[in-house]
Amino acid sequence: MLYTRCPYCLHLPNPLVHCRLSPQGLPLSQSPSLKFSNARFFQKMDAKLNAIGSTTDTDESSRASGFDFLTKKAYSPPSWASHLNPLPSHIFSLAQLPTPIHKWNLPNLPSGTEVWLKRDDLTGMQLSGNKVRKLEFLMADAVAQGADCIITIGGIQSNHCRATAVAAKYLNLDCYLILRISKVLADQDPGLTGNLLVERLAGAHIELISKEEYSKIGAVTLANVLKEKLIKEGRRPYVIPVGGSNSLGTWGYIQAVREIEQQIKRGPSNIYFDDIVVACGSGGTIAGLSLGSSLSSLKARVHAFSVCDSPDYFYDFVQGLLDGLEAGVNSRDIVLIQNAKGLGYAMNTSEELNLVKEISKATGVVLDPVYSGKAAYGMLKDMSENPKKWEGRKVLFIHTGGLLGLYDKVDQLAPLVGNWRRMDVDESVPRQDGTGKMF
Repeated sequence: MLYTRCPYCLHLPNPLVHCRLSPQGLPLSQSPSLKFSNARFFQKMDAKLNAIGSTTDTDESSRASGFDFLTKKAYSPPSWASHLNPLPSHIFSLAQLPTPIHKWNLPNLPSGTEVWLKRDDLTGMQLSGNKVRKLEFLMADAVAQGADCIITIGGIQSNHCRATAVAAKYLNLDCYLILRISKVLADQDPGLTGNLLVERLAGAHIELISKEEYSKIGAVTLANVLKEKLIKEGRRPYVIPVGGSNSLGTWGYIQAVREIEQQIKRGPSNIYFDDIVVACGSGGTIAGLSLGSSLSSLKARVHAFSVCDSPDYFYDFVQGLLDGLEAGVNSRDIVLIQNAKGLGYAMNTSEELNLVKEISKATGVVLDPVYSGKAAYGMLKDMSENPKKWEGRKVLFIHTGGLLGLYDKVDQLAPLVGNWRRMDVDESVPRQDGTGKMF
């Protein structure tokens, strides 16, 4: 059954339940501007919805039933964040939350150090990763503004662009992706590797730009050029910045801190975290985590490992996001940013890829090579070089997803993984055609 958005409040309702609100915010049975042939039906629906409860409940218990997926709800911030401005008014339920936290048995840790893993790679399948938390707020704003299409921008294997393409289609919006690629490939079909396959299956419009042009023009101008073109064609575009990292998107990980707080309260009695470790690629995730941790009861120190640009760039960028929320804090006081760029964005050394393989082999957890793989490499390197800094501490590592990015690294990974051979079956083993069923 197809889901259709309510023409009155742009809510995407369950197909069996009519949207509750009229343009005036009144129950439909009381709306003076709408005439319905069956007022008694809507009176009954209002009564049922009142009995179910308000859509302002955004904690994990409201998601547990599974029936609120793709619904738009009023958002109530955590009490410790209620002084921030502006406050989001609504949120779309796009992620599978809460994501699990479990102990991560990494080898060769400093004495007494524990590392736990927050599995934000499990926020969904097509929507997996940290970006969907930001998109819950950004998509609600896009729909509220009456957008009919989304524009965003990123690298050729951008996890954010893939998540945006899927989220947009879920909400009946078109999606335009400006993807950065090498100059020699900018005039060719980009193929179907990794994130590109999902984006193109979801019907995203792909606009390729060379890295050289991107560097000279900039993401903001490129997005505005496409926005003006679409407006002239009669469209109503909504622009989401690189990585979904603006002040509104920052709320995705302010809300994630609330989720972690709730998980700690319900978890083992002795569980707490001294540190949070996460990759940093566009800045919004670390802004939300560090601000939320400093304001809430969590009070864990956030360590961010930047996979592009420099720590100084990200301190300044995060400061802009914090100022946009009138947070009144200095970014350098709430987050420690370390350089983990290595060879460059989305480029890997053999040592980094070998660590991804070794961690997967040792723990079963597969890291992506662009973000969490580099963050884990940076964290373990720091632990090896400065063990006293980490001894006896409980660390929460945020796995930000990006598994599809591994498919772009198969040529580099191939020499690192073996573990195959043709099975040797002795001639004495009986053989008869048709014995084995090939399902």
